[in-house]
Amino acid sequence: MNLAVYDRYGPPDVLHVTTAPVPRPRPGEVLVRVRAVSVNGGENHMRSGHLRPFSGNRFPKRIGVDLAGEVVDPGTSRFVAGEPVWGLLGRRMGSAAEYVAVRAERLDRIPDGLDAVQAAALASGTTAVTALRDVAALAPRERLLVRGATGGVGHIAVQLGRAMGAHVTGLASAANLDLVKELGADEAVDYREPGELGRFDVVLDTVGTDPEAFRQLLAPGGRMVAISFDPTHLLRSAAYLVTHAPRRTRWVRFFSGNPTTPLFADLGRWATAGAVRPYVDRVFPLAEIADALRALEQGGVRGKIVVTL
Repeated sequence: MNLAVYDRYGPPDVLHVTTAPVPRPRPGEVLVRVRAVSVNGGENHMRSGHLRPFSGNRFPKRIGVDLAGEVVDPGTSRFVAGEPVWGLLGRRMGSAAEYVAVRAERLDRIPDGLDAVQAAALASGTTAVTALRDVAALAPRERLLVRGATGGVGHIAVQLGRAMGAHVTGLASAANLDLVKELGADEAVDYREPGELGRFDVVLDTVGTDPEAFRQLLAPGGRMVAISFDPTHLLRSAAYLVTHAPRRTRWVRFFSGNPTTPLFADLGRWATAGAVRPYVDRVFPLAEIADALRALEQGGVRGKIVVTL
């Protein structure tokens, strides 16, 4: 099978396509023929070497965390051969491959009405569900600020916030403010010239730089959820999150999404009901995965960039 790997840290050019045997699923795993994966900011941080203390120096390294495709070998799971599925590998990378073996509890059937490209673009929306519903406990009529409102997680969070009855403000570049409004935000604000934003009950930070400036926007009892950090100041970012997490009011939480079947099912129901929809910016073939990561790194992405296999 074909798959994407890199043999050293560096710019997107270090990525290349090679071959490897089709994996043999172990007990509890499902063999999936992958049709599409999305590219994520964390993969750029990992590949560039910013996260070297966590990722180590063993190469080659694979890339890709989410996936959409169809079941080849269901093993002992509830799935059947040929069934369209979407999911996540868990806390490892390697979904940018023609075949992957995935734990059954990290897969669900692709929601009706979505193809593999759309499902791959929507998969990271599970992070938005966890952040807003489970961590921040966003309530109707609360004020929500989404930083990075047209990014992979942010564009789903804007829609979820609206579906949950919140007043949503989205921060994005001036060129993307039209999309913020199209997604259903009550207010779309240029992050370069934000002016006086006011106070918010919940802040979802998908960018990670200068977290204190955004914590200061919290109203009494406010909650800030960070799903990213500043990779160029890794220790400083980690220390900030640790010291502010224990606070009883105006607290900050950081988490790394690790969804299982029920979370994909919940997001799928929102998608089927029309409350959320994935926005696909561009689609690249596997052979051009370096170009896909380069486009993400350059910024200005509207929704998700997807790689097809």
